[in-house]
Amino acid sequence: MMSLHKKTPVVGRFAPSPTGPLHFGSLVAAVGSYCLARQVGGRWLVRIEDLDTPRVVPGAADHILRTLESCGMTWDGPVLYQSRRTDRYQAALEQLQRAGLIFACGCSRKEVLASAPHVGEEGPIYPGTCRTGLGEGRRPRSLRIRVPQDQVCFIDGVFGSQEQRLESVVGDFVLRRADGLFAYQLAVVVDDAESGVNQVVRGSDLLTSTPRQVFLQASLGYPYPEYVHLPLALGPDDEKVSKRHGALAVSADDGGAKDLWRVLRFLNQPVPDGLQKACAAEVLAWGVENFALERVGTRSRQVVD
Repeated sequence: MMSLHKKTPVVGRFAPSPTGPLHFGSLVAAVGSYCLARQVGGRWLVRIEDLDTPRVVPGAADHILRTLESCGMTWDGPVLYQSRRTDRYQAALEQLQRAGLIFACGCSRKEVLASAPHVGEEGPIYPGTCRTGLGEGRRPRSLRIRVPQDQVCFIDGVFGSQEQRLESVVGDFVLRRADGLFAYQLAVVVDDAESGVNQVVRGSDLLTSTPRQVFLQASLGYPYPEYVHLPLALGPDDEKVSKRHGALAVSADDGGAKDLWRVLRFLNQPVPDGLQKACAAEVLAWGVENFALERVGTRSRQVVD
């Protein structure tokens, strides 16, 4: 995958899921993406990934946006909501169907798990049961895309050279689920391409998803963005920080200044101790001016005060 030309204006983005309040782990991705885009005069977009409607918490999206504003992070253009873009995902799916890459699958999750040759990092590896057609008496449930045997390669800004053979790591993966919802992998690729995003900064839990997205970009004729995966913030249980770690929700009581300072320190940026009591705008301005990707490192670790 080729890197962006130095003269290409950077367009970054932050894409939270509205399943609860903004927590420290999400703020890490927000601050990293904001600083890297703004320090080169780039644009920074916000997208609400509310496509998985059963997981959406009412009011969470507005709360996240207010928290970002309280931290001084302003975005360019209107906020994009995935739930309002299903027509675009359907159009991309039809393009892949015309290319002969899509097939109907009648397997349930339980059946895939039972018949998978082994379980990979992302779960059971689809064994290709319906690749050549549905068996007699079976009805279509989901739509999957045929993956190649070749390696998918890309360069990550933190983790370096990455490669993955989709066939042996995930198999043919779902683009439209049995419940009719479009899969994250398709939606994020369409959204980034149509928004002009060319710099994707996010948590390293999505590093293994990136080859699927690179493959979809190639299949749809989309350009490749640059990828930067940041180390994960872990809770006291050594699990990725999420809404269950309520104590690690971002507080707007001080305008988010302390949390911004902690995020920069978490990302190994030498933000001065004196900025702990500064306003959010000052902390963020320091981050934009001084953020250096080479300091970040790859190690995920617990959040400490």
